[in-house]
Amino acid sequence: MTEPATRHARIHPSILSADFANLEAELARIADADSVHVDIMDNHFVPNLTLGLPVVERLQQVSPVPLDVHLMIADPDRWAPGYAEAGAASVTFHAEAATAPIRLARQLRSLGARAGVGLRPATPVEPWLDLLAEIDLLLVMTVEPGFGGQAFLDVMLPKIRRARAAVDGSGAQVALQVDGGITRETIVAAADAGADVFVAGSSVYGADDAAAAIAGLREVAGGR
Repeated sequence: MTEPATRHARIHPSILSADFANLEAELARIADADSVHVDIMDNHFVPNLTLGLPVVERLQQVSPVPLDVHLMIADPDRWAPGYAEAGAASVTFHAEAATAPIRLARQLRSLGARAGVGLRPATPVEPWLDLLAEIDLLLVMTVEPGFGGQAFLDVMLPKIRRARAAVDGSGAQVALQVDGGITRETIVAAADAGADVFVAGSSVYGADDAAAAIAGLREVAGGR
């Protein structure tokens, strides 16, 4: 059996922790990141309201890095394609909200975006493992979605391990993303469990030097 390829940590700072009055400048602070994570919340799927499509269209025009859009919204079947059409590199919808997830994933891919599926902490990963060939990214939430600044739920580590084993066993090229409470300490455990894409909000935007914070997270996560 061949050994799996070395995984390299990708850092996606979340603008949920940025200064919303200065988003263009906040994007410039993370020009060394792999992507910027853009949380879209509708106050229905989660109890918070953030950005919408018009803001994302403008962010796409000025961002120095690709947009990784995370839709925490009801009815993603209706709304997700618009974010792909706006130029987002990746669009993740939630398993709990999608009515026809395979059809939606295929539609996002046809529009040129990578298709992602997000799982809340209490949502099991197993029902989605047979669908890995249909997606490009699997997001395991390591906090309850809705607000930044929460503590990492280490009870999600076994779930990340099961997802990693399934991805490696399938041969599918699927990124395994974690979102919530990622710091220099928790990123090590998440990377050891098999994650390779890390959403970091306050640990990047709360730092005086965002570029140094990104480099530090990459270094401690390393190649696993």
